[in-house]
Amino acid sequence: MKRPLSVLLAAMLAMVMLLAGCGQEKPQAADSANFAVVTDDLGRKVELKEKPSRIVVTSASFLEPLEAVGGADLVAGRPDSKTKMPDYAKDIASVGKVYQIDTEKVLACQPDLVIINKGMNEKLVDALEANGIKTLVLDMKSYDDVKREVATLAAVTGNPDKGQQLIHDMDDKIAVVKSSIPQDRRKVSIIHSTNQGLTVQLDGSIAGSIANMLGWENVASGSQPLEKNPDAAPYSMETLVAQNPEIIFVTSMGKLEAIKASMEETMQGPAWQSIPAVKNKQVYYLPQELFLLSPGIHYPEAVAEMAKCVYPDLK
Repeated sequence: MKRPLSVLLAAMLAMVMLLAGCGQEKPQAADSANFAVVTDDLGRKVELKEKPSRIVVTSASFLEPLEAVGGADLVAGRPDSKTKMPDYAKDIASVGKVYQIDTEKVLACQPDLVIINKGMNEKLVDALEANGIKTLVLDMKSYDDVKREVATLAAVTGNPDKGQQLIHDMDDKIAVVKSSIPQDRRKVSIIHSTNQGLTVQLDGSIAGSIANMLGWENVASGSQPLEKNPDAAPYSMETLVAQNPEIIFVTSMGKLEAIKASMEETMQGPAWQSIPAVKNKQVYYLPQELFLLSPGIHYPEAVAEMAKCVYPDLK
């Protein structure tokens, strides 16, 4: 019996679509065996069988994003921190200082997930995983990092919509700041001052990335970075004079008033006085709470703070 032509055509069309689909990479399907599957910043695929009920974080920078995506009641342990400690976390068990996390204190919190700050505490991963505790290594430095981690934490807490809404709100606030300032490409230098001396911040630093977001030119962009810090370069007076920045931002670690006094004394030298930023009194000290460590979900505030230095009438 001959099949109708329409039936044969339909079968052929279905076969073509099937073959075409085989050559494409399909989005990862929902995994019914897991509550969430996320990829951390070590490139590891982390599978969570169920929603975590006891989370320990090794950086205070994770506390506000967790709260924002509905995970405050899941936090069972956090590090000591003089800054970035939201009220809800003040009475939560401490697991030690950020650079000296106590593994025994972490285990005492009986966590089912430990969120580790990349570049600080990766050495904890093996010990925790050996004890059957899931780990997630995240980076929170750049704004892109923050948005990625907000989405990851929202998946971990089961509130992806809250994560997307927070990202949308942050993007909108930054867009408002950018649209409120002149679109001229200002030449800026970002100097980091500590008790040990000066370095120059590159585009990967917090202040460097924000300057780029505002459309400004970091005169140190492309400089050879320090061996142990890819986001900073050695300071050179000769190089700074040659770069001729019209604006200088100063980030700092230590007592700000003492650093400011020292910098202002240093800038009395003739080489410094030849730089337009110094001559025109366009040297600005950025607040440590936003620029020393990642501002996290306060990135829009950091963007506005830097913009207001140059354009003080910005609302």
